Amino acid sequence: MIELGKLQTLYMVKRTNFGVYLNDEAGKLDGRILLPKKQVPQDMQNGDAIKVFVYKDSEDRPIATTHVPKLTLGELAVLKVVSLSSIGAFLDWGLEKDLFLPFKEQTQSVKEGKEYLVTLYIDKSERLCASMKIYDSLSTDSPYKKDDHVTGTIYSINEDFGAFIAIDNKYHGMIPIKELHKKIYIGDTIQARVTRVREDGKLDLSLREKAYIQMDTDCDLVMSTIESYDGVLPFTDKASPAVIERELGLSKNAFKRAVGRLLKQGKIQINPHGIRKI
Repeated sequence: MIELGKLQTLYMVKRTNFGVYLNDEAGKLDGRILLPKKQVPQDMQNGDAIKVFVYKDSEDRPIATTHVPKLTLGELAVLKVVSLSSIGAFLDWGLEKDLFLPFKEQTQSVKEGKEYLVTLYIDKSERLCASMKIYDSLSTDSPYKKDDHVTGTIYSINEDFGAFIAIDNKYHGMIPIKELHKKIYIGDTIQARVTRVREDGKLDLSLREKAYIQMDTDCDLVMSTIESYDGVLPFTDKASPAVIERELGLSKNAFKRAVGRLLKQGKIQINPHGIRKI
């Protein structure tokens, strides 16, 4: 059986002036598909096997190609938007015909030139399309454990729950909303630490190190921020969490820990109106 959207080995069953016809069995003519002439090996003969990818051309006819796409059926890949239209977007997936990403399969408005993590599926019209709705395509059998460091792509952000991450573009991960203290966007690649492996295999993540490791980085951030205010930060650790997060991208607790250490080290002074560098 010839399968749309997959790499497979097919056999030459007929030659024409514009290419050769292939099928899943040598000598089988019913249901054959074309491999264009420019991709046919010069010495190819009837019955010879060749590995191809099967998709549909601009007239919605199944066609074979020896080019390997960046994405096959059921896989995930980061692809670039090459153009936008009134019905969706088109992505570069390494083939002559760009891959269609319908509006209904977008989890946010996409921009030309930007890259997004997508999966490949067959729509109701038997055409290959891309989708940013990848949750069900991710696996829960990752090899990672607590405190491991991972890399992933942000594919969805929920203001109530947090940011959803495709770790290695393959495994389920999430940064809980309480761990989000800096601006991140769909499509961003992030490095994170595993804080918990759930019973269902999904991973909870943090963009921060353990408190005792993160402290040095936070102290450096606080000092550089004070310096950017000409040596006097116009608020203290009693400021609202929103102010602290807006100015430093830190939680209030992390800010207070950093300020406490800098105070003990004699690097700052605190008065009712702000924090001054010594």
